[in-house]
Amino acid sequence: MGAINGKDYINRLNQLNNEIWYDGEKIEGLLSEHPAFKGLIQSKADLYDLQHDPKIKDEMTFISPVSGELIGLSYLQPKTKEDLIRRRKMIEHWARYSGGIMGRSPDYLNTVLMSFASSVSFFNNKDKCFPNNLQAFYELARENDLSFTHTFITPQVNRSYIYIENTDEPIAAKVIDKNEEGIIIKGARLLATQGGLTDEVLVFSVGKFLFNEDEAFAFSIPSNTKGLKFICRETFIGGQSSFNHPLSSRFEEMDSIVVFDNVLVPWNRVFYYSNAEVAGEFPIQSSFHPFTKHQVLTRQIVKTEFVLGIAELLIETINISEYQHIQEKMSEIIIGLETMKALLEKSENNAKLDEWGYMRPEIFPLQVAGNIFPKIYPRFTEIIQLIGASGMITLPTEKAFHSIIRNDLDFYLQGATKTAEERVKIFRLAWDLTMSSFGTRQTQYERYFFGDPIRLSSDLYKKYPKNEYIKVISNFLNLKKEE
Repeated sequence: MGAINGKDYINRLNQLNNEIWYDGEKIEGLLSEHPAFKGLIQSKADLYDLQHDPKIKDEMTFISPVSGELIGLSYLQPKTKEDLIRRRKMIEHWARYSGGIMGRSPDYLNTVLMSFASSVSFFNNKDKCFPNNLQAFYELARENDLSFTHTFITPQVNRSYIYIENTDEPIAAKVIDKNEEGIIIKGARLLATQGGLTDEVLVFSVGKFLFNEDEAFAFSIPSNTKGLKFICRETFIGGQSSFNHPLSSRFEEMDSIVVFDNVLVPWNRVFYYSNAEVAGEFPIQSSFHPFTKHQVLTRQIVKTEFVLGIAELLIETINISEYQHIQEKMSEIIIGLETMKALLEKSENNAKLDEWGYMRPEIFPLQVAGNIFPKIYPRFTEIIQLIGASGMITLPTEKAFHSIIRNDLDFYLQGATKTAEERVKIFRLAWDLTMSSFGTRQTQYERYFFGDPIRLSSDLYKKYPKNEYIKVISNFLNLKKEE
């Protein structure tokens, strides 16, 4: 089929008839017309249309090694530094459409699957592992431009160190049986962003948090698989007006709980199961972290550029650029932006072929960026709030500008360089990004994108090569080497 367009995506999604529960009711009818989802679905359709935009098609697609058709570049397995840069440019195109707001644009999980397939040999000769299944599924997804959600977080019943689930019915999703057709999964997983709004659900486990090997598995199944249920949170769409809610009306990515009610996963869709050692080692040994962090950092750079643009437009609108405290706040954003750009460039410049012949960006600059952004993004949102001050609160709606009080609004809400309507549009964008329920979800999302920030810091410390620095100091002090 090759790279799909927006119409293909919407038609395919509507035909799936996934079991999605919203506000206590099962969704019926066309998913693309439901008010909680239609804005996002249309935005994703626009992303797929970019794959066929004559101006950038060559930067969004590549030729399939199987069919000769053009397929999505996010599935490209890079073998050179030039391939890495091609991937980055593709990611930038999709990220700029939403200002980096869409954390689950299709390229993220396409990159996850690509990284898995690029490390498929890791599974060779390991118990209950099926490398051929993973390779075949990667090719199926690549050639048909499948869309994905994923889930790997278990329910937060008890987060103490010593908690071991001991219930008659599984809470955390686990393998409860197997037969000649496949494995049977029962239980739940959390936080499937865009759950039910994609062709497939990619499910995998993080082994170091597992106490039970029945929870260690990886597979992908269609979103309409029997027994698979998506339970949505409340929507953060403030309304359908792009004037009033310029971000949430278009880019609200619904999060959901995924319930597996005796779900049969066919054997040809199982990548591994009941192997905690593999579940723990595969994310570390594979190219999962280098490639996904490369995609995420690229998007976060675009998002920071978006934040910088909003902040400067606020400043120009109310003419406060001469204040030194404003200049100092803007410098914080600029420093963050340039730091992340430098880290991304270093990761690409220092990329090397891995043991399986694929070009991995250097992981340490990406890990550093992954530790920086969860700290600086909340500060960026605070800076916008401080710049906007009370102007972030006194914001009339689109309807007010089409009423008899229009003259009052035009006079009292004008900016130094903008009309009242323009000023309100700018401030409503800043509000939607930083103060609405949608905006606060964005902040929490970036804080925990790759997990607990403390754990990320510990992981960087433990893996960063420090011996060379120790040798320098030891030589400086003429310390004897310990036997």
